[in-house]
Amino acid sequence: MKKAGIIGVGEYLPKRILTNADLEKMVDTSNEWIVSRTGIKERRLAADNEATSDLAIKAAREALENAHLNPQDLDLIIVATITPDMAFPSVASIVENFLLAKKAAAFDISAACVGFVYALSIANQFIVRGTYKNALVIGAEKLSAITDWKDRNTCVLLGDGAGACVLSKVESGGIISAYLGCDGSKGELLNLPAGGSRKPASHETVDNRLHYLKMQGNELFKIAVKIMTEAARTVLRQAGLTFKDIDLIIPHQANSRIIMAVAKRLGIPEDKIYLNIEKYGNMSSASTATALVEAVKDGRVKKGDTILLDAFGAGLVWGACVIDL
Repeated sequence: MKKAGIIGVGEYLPKRILTNADLEKMVDTSNEWIVSRTGIKERRLAADNEATSDLAIKAAREALENAHLNPQDLDLIIVATITPDMAFPSVASIVENFLLAKKAAAFDISAACVGFVYALSIANQFIVRGTYKNALVIGAEKLSAITDWKDRNTCVLLGDGAGACVLSKVESGGIISAYLGCDGSKGELLNLPAGGSRKPASHETVDNRLHYLKMQGNELFKIAVKIMTEAARTVLRQAGLTFKDIDLIIPHQANSRIIMAVAKRLGIPEDKIYLNIEKYGNMSSASTATALVEAVKDGRVKKGDTILLDAFGAGLVWGACVIDL
């Protein structure tokens, strides 16, 4: 049976660069502190007039160009994001309109940092079953819009960007297996308290800075290492493969210490792990997406290679995916 494979990739990173030196002037922190604890040296920030859909559209256009497809060839658009332009319509609907992809169904999913892996898994089902032929999957975030720039524990971590890929049925390769999970009992460890139906916008929520991302970093660190380790092992077991069969692991770019701790537990050499966190920080659903795109552009992976995507995020949710390129 034919599988759904990636036939084109694209990305967009905003022009503005925020360095650790810049952050030293904004909050009580230092370059040494940030690098030693996170591995991040700089991150990209969208312009004031750039919304998440603007980032997504630019990444989508590059992916379509690389796939040698027109927007009219698309049957499905899925955007993974936790920073939509507005509650509705969806970012995917906005993307569909700007691209003039008139044949495409379109919707967003909210799975935080695992959103891109979730979206790939969903699109894969539609294509393998023959419901749709060509799907555009995008991970896009403007995290700077929900970042508390007075909170040194979170503002040093986050950045903006978008990554995209086009999926279609392929003669060889494709998505081999995907594994998704959730533990909602730990949702309070990483959340955005206000702005929804439970705590609608009010003077009180604004005054208490509840419209910004909140995170319990120490607890998340320990859980993330465990979750990502187990997810990688599980998805490989489902695929009938071992780590020796994997050419490159592309993890969610949350924290370099988390990633290296996972690699150590799995017994994976560092040269098999792809990192771009020092340039972009944590871009939530866009992190794994742009890391995949850059691994292709950098020549770290090529046609015929087998890669493993591995991510965790707010929810808490997690996911991993094995793909033959």
